[in-house]
Amino acid sequence: MLNRRRMLAVGGLAAGGALVWRARETTSAEASVPSSSVSGHHAHHADGASPSAGAAEPTAGTGAPPPFRPFSQRLPVPRVLRPVSTMGGTDVYELPLRHAETEFFPGRPAPVLTFGGEFIGPTIRAKAGRRVKVRYVNRLDRAATVHLHGGHVPPDSDGFPMDLIEPGQSRVFDYPNRQQGATLWYHDHTCSREAEHVYRGLAGFYLIEGEDEAALRLPRGAYDVPLMIRDARFDENGGMIFEPSPMPTTLHTNGRLQPYFPVDARKYRFRVLNATLHRIVELDLGGLEMVQIASDGGLLPEPLPRKKIMIVPGERVEIVVDFSAQAVGSKLVLNDVYDGVSEPVMRFDVVRRARDSSRVPGRLRELPEMPAATVVRDVKLSFSASGEEFAINDRTFDPDRVDTRIVEGTTEIWRVTNTDPADTPFGPVQHTFHMHLVPFRVLDRNGGPVLPGENGLKDTVLVRPGETVRVQATFSGYKGRYLYHCHLQEHSDIGMMAQMEIV
Repeated sequence: MLNRRRMLAVGGLAAGGALVWRARETTSAEASVPSSSVSGHHAHHADGASPSAGAAEPTAGTGAPPPFRPFSQRLPVPRVLRPVSTMGGTDVYELPLRHAETEFFPGRPAPVLTFGGEFIGPTIRAKAGRRVKVRYVNRLDRAATVHLHGGHVPPDSDGFPMDLIEPGQSRVFDYPNRQQGATLWYHDHTCSREAEHVYRGLAGFYLIEGEDEAALRLPRGAYDVPLMIRDARFDENGGMIFEPSPMPTTLHTNGRLQPYFPVDARKYRFRVLNATLHRIVELDLGGLEMVQIASDGGLLPEPLPRKKIMIVPGERVEIVVDFSAQAVGSKLVLNDVYDGVSEPVMRFDVVRRARDSSRVPGRLRELPEMPAATVVRDVKLSFSASGEEFAINDRTFDPDRVDTRIVEGTTEIWRVTNTDPADTPFGPVQHTFHMHLVPFRVLDRNGGPVLPGENGLKDTVLVRPGETVRVQATFSGYKGRYLYHCHLQEHSDIGMMAQMEIV
């Protein structure tokens, strides 16, 4: 059981400010990530148990991490997974969960947990309306499960935290893809272990390509690039340290620290996912315009030009960046400028001119009509009454308890309130609300306007201290049990998760 100070540390990490480390601006040839303490790095588990020993959990050192040269490693683009069968209108994939190594620091292999032996996992590109089945084979030394974040799937394929694939076993998950095109991601959802498993590598992109997108002529092929932004702390051997604390973390993108990416002088579509455990990032490309075209649930009604874009853990944002006005040889740094302090995320190097027939049309995708809501519910995100656990409506997660029953096909409004403080010793306690099964629409924030880009379909939304965010959803398609929870994974690991049953 965690004491209140450590619980506040876990909560306050999302706040930014002094709690979130930012790499200082430097002109030297080398930079290093901050030194890290490793004491008590399993203490956040609700049951107090240490994970089983395995290749992904070496004994971490306590010294400063190795130096690294910024923008010296090329950004890897996750490979696209090929189906083992495409017969009968269904694409079938096989994907093992296995131990592997990766090099965050060149020449320093670090043990990780992976899908397919790669950090990050391979990308699955699905077609809207065409069924996908994935056989996950567990070759790890511990049980795990898989959740398709943003997926409209049957309950037995949703990755319930207690519905585990044991080592040596496999299970087939069914993804009908009866939803519009969107950027989803698959990740571990093991009860009380999700945060660590995802942190150590169990995550990958699942991209549904909508039938309407081809006619829009958005950038595609090599010009459609997924970017997974994550964070970590490192020891002197270049291995990851897992510990919920206000100690600093550093960002890495597609598994590389401050990588560079060669681009043509033309338009690109970037699918950006914040897969950090608890960091809000705000992207700034040196003032260059980034046109947001999609959020969690797919394309927005119309493009939204932006100079800065905030993304919270679990959230996805699709942007189009036009490099055509940049001279060959230009180098543009994408920075995280959240809370006013800059940390490089990656660099785009313009290497050649290229023809470009892509475009960003003025209209993208009309939103479905919202049926009238027949039920209004209150959802409170907070410390429990004891002050030692995070909870929803003052109750921590119980897999045998149904917290909310919903009639299939009905529409509801949920008033999601963060009652936690803004003035802890570690900063404000933020939460990000995530709902399984169905997307929602954000109606307002404390009765006022929503944030930029929140006018589309969403499944993950920031709820700041003292704030009430109203969301509306229609619960149709499947009956069964699904989750709703805070997507700061350390919060859900220690109780901030609840269960709804569609009946």
